[in-house]
Amino acid sequence: MDTQEARLMRLNQSLVERRDICCSEGTVDTFPPVLQKTFRMDYLGLIVCEQGSFQFTLDRKPFTAKAGETVFLSEATEFCAETCSEDLRIDLLFYRVDPIRELLGSSVVAMHLYATLTPEPCYVWTTGEEEDIARYITLISRYRHAADNPFGSHERKLLLLALTYRLCAIYSRRLMEENKAAGHKIDTFIQLIRLVEKYYKEERGVAFYADKLCLSPKYLSALSKSVCGYTVQELVFRAIIRRSMLLLKNSHKTIQEISDEFHFPNASAFGTFFKKEIGLSPLHYRCAEENTSFEEK
Repeated sequence: MDTQEARLMRLNQSLVERRDICCSEGTVDTFPPVLQKTFRMDYLGLIVCEQGSFQFTLDRKPFTAKAGETVFLSEATEFCAETCSEDLRIDLLFYRVDPIRELLGSSVVAMHLYATLTPEPCYVWTTGEEEDIARYITLISRYRHAADNPFGSHERKLLLLALTYRLCAIYSRRLMEENKAAGHKIDTFIQLIRLVEKYYKEERGVAFYADKLCLSPKYLSALSKSVCGYTVQELVFRAIIRRSMLLLKNSHKTIQEISDEFHFPNASAFGTFFKKEIGLSPLHYRCAEENTSFEEK
């Protein structure tokens, strides 16, 4: 029988081993031991409080969460669970974005709205979507035993992708409600991301995107940098790299064909660009990915 104690033990072990996804696999009434002492967060963290309440510290600052609230935890912080009510019922998920980054597309940059742009490293609030978030956590946890299912890991990644976008939407809405000026800034940034997604294969210059948005190139780059940490050109480059990595890993396109897709003058120019960004030539990256896939099988 899969008891709560067994699930808490698995969650504790996952956190100790720093696995990419650490999940409570459903509702529990306490925190695993590793979270009851100072735990260095290198994850995005979600704790949905379905019943009762609990106190915790983040970077030694005290917080309280109660029934109907969700705790959003940023990376590079120190979490410690403290007092819990006797009727506590919570769902927990800690995960890294990197393993699903290749699936996210250019708009993954919007994740910074949730993960790195928060004025505080922690938010506790009622989103109105607690039930849906808890369902995501439960669904994601079901792929723990996926050895006999060749599609399980991919489905889990897609669930994490969907949850990530939901979190972006929740945080973006919250930020706009709290600060209209910030809301306008983010609205402009989202328009920029949509343009980058549409034109990144052909257009690399900030002037093109600034013209589309009726802004000066200097202002647009400064806005982009302040919102997500990247300039407009860096956003375009990251979009090209993500798509290139996906094609090198999952398609039989030649280096020349991939180069042509992004309108590089030749395969050599594309190779120089790719190596500068990744540290490997396109061919070496493809070989490394093929070897990794073979070892996993």
